[in-house]
Amino acid sequence: MDATAALGLHRALERIDRAVARPLRGPYPLSPDGFGESTVMTEFDIDQARFNMIEQQIRPWEVLDQRVLDTIAAVPREHFVPERYRHLAFADLEIPLGHGQSMMAPKVEARMLQALEIRQDDLILEIGTGSGYVTACLARLGRSVDSVDIFPDFADTARARLEAEGVRNVMVETGDAVHGWNQGQLYDVIAVTGSIPEYVTDFERQLAVGGRLFIVVGEPPVMEALLVRRVREEEFHRTPIFETCLKPLLHAEKRPRFVF
Repeated sequence: MDATAALGLHRALERIDRAVARPLRGPYPLSPDGFGESTVMTEFDIDQARFNMIEQQIRPWEVLDQRVLDTIAAVPREHFVPERYRHLAFADLEIPLGHGQSMMAPKVEARMLQALEIRQDDLILEIGTGSGYVTACLARLGRSVDSVDIFPDFADTARARLEAEGVRNVMVETGDAVHGWNQGQLYDVIAVTGSIPEYVTDFERQLAVGGRLFIVVGEPPVMEALLVRRVREEEFHRTPIFETCLKPLLHAEKRPRFVF
């Protein structure tokens, strides 16, 4: 990460910490909670904040697929955000989760869901469960989701949140899936929620013919989201769809370069 990108990240995290430390202003009412002031929002405020997120962040990012918009409206993002940051559930931010990881910004989550063109009978693999929010969205759009996270506490928390929300068509497991998961199983959709420094073919090889893979490739400050389609057994189409920046998958490293 260069100095400019590092400074930008530092300032963004400072803004999050200041937002947590001070009373929340605007339309969000407060009451005591452990930080001196609460981040509790009324149902009306939550619905309004969700509506604003969709209309002011997600639609302007060219997310117009009605099934995706309906899913984002229906899945309660605030239930998947860590308690400390719950009042920021609908903000245009990458909300910290711990272990140096964070949730994707809402507009990136939505753009990914739209790009994957998920059908109701799709079998889905998610690499990086995180909070479980994207997992819940994938489960609502497709038939079933296999989700894996390298951090056991992430997997445990996400599993509990999904169960509390009545999401039954998900299997959450713990493991290192940087080179794929459940080898031998082919998936209609693969969503990789962390970045890799350079493209590798491990994930695309787990696509069924006709399947779609979303993955972000590169290093800060420039990364590119790719949509990969398996059009035939040995033919893949890789299409850049937008620029973004995501936290890297753990253990995703560049291949060594040999100089003679």
